[in-house]
Amino acid sequence: MDGLFYLLAGVVLAFSLNWARTRYACFLAQRPGDYADAEDLFDLRKHLNGPIICEGVIYGPLGRVTSRFVGEFECEWTGNLGVMREHFRYDDGSTQDREWNLALGNDGRIKATASDVVGEGSGMQSGSSVQLKYRFRLPESAGGHVLDTVDWMYLAPNGTIVNRSQFRKFGIQVAELVATMRPAEKSMKVAA
Repeated sequence: MDGLFYLLAGVVLAFSLNWARTRYACFLAQRPGDYADAEDLFDLRKHLNGPIICEGVIYGPLGRVTSRFVGEFECEWTGNLGVMREHFRYDDGSTQDREWNLALGNDGRIKATASDVVGEGSGMQSGSSVQLKYRFRLPESAGGHVLDTVDWMYLAPNGTIVNRSQFRKFGIQVAELVATMRPAEKSMKVAA
């Protein structure tokens, strides 16, 4: 009986420590207010506007790079409403197109929709950062799973945006994306 007690106590302790680490000391512990005092302010309408080039990698659940990509974006804003068209080319030769519809509130809150987003994403621009949370549906060819996504973008002093996203299923991280975004040449065309 003592062995069972110690086993259960150990399991509870392990889950409690993991919860505390996740809540207070890792990627998911970040809050928009952590970046509110930055001097360089991230404004979606300014920094995600016009043609943008994106380059990045996707890490699988074991921490190894599973995919590399280049994206060409075209972002347009009318007041606080934006459309961001994305065209991705992956290292395996495949391509992907997505269109985000963004709504920016006067308080910095963001609402976002896309065809592969379940429901509506929500987030906040604060100081030098933007956070966006949403549920993302993988293509059927990749299993069609719905993943909980936390997306952070950080504005670098030169205007480049560093993007880090984590994708989770049942609370377990299954992938991570790291990318940069920067203004592209004005002559760039994005496939529709």
